[in-house]
Amino acid sequence: MTRDPVIEAVRAARHQISESVGHDPHRLVEYYRQKQADHTARLTDRTNQTTVSKAEGAR
Repeated sequence: MTRDPVIEAVRAARHQISESVGHDPHRLVEYYRQKQADHTARLTDRTNQTTVSKAEGAR
């Protein structure tokens, strides 16, 4: 299996973030919730979006 530098960079960043909260899952979730709150303009509200099934999309 070949090494993918992008995947390795993502994993390293995730590990660094986890390490910064002491690998505590509760603190990790709070970290990501805070990031989400800090960047609400980047989020998409999917509650009012309709989905298209594969069969409908293939038409």
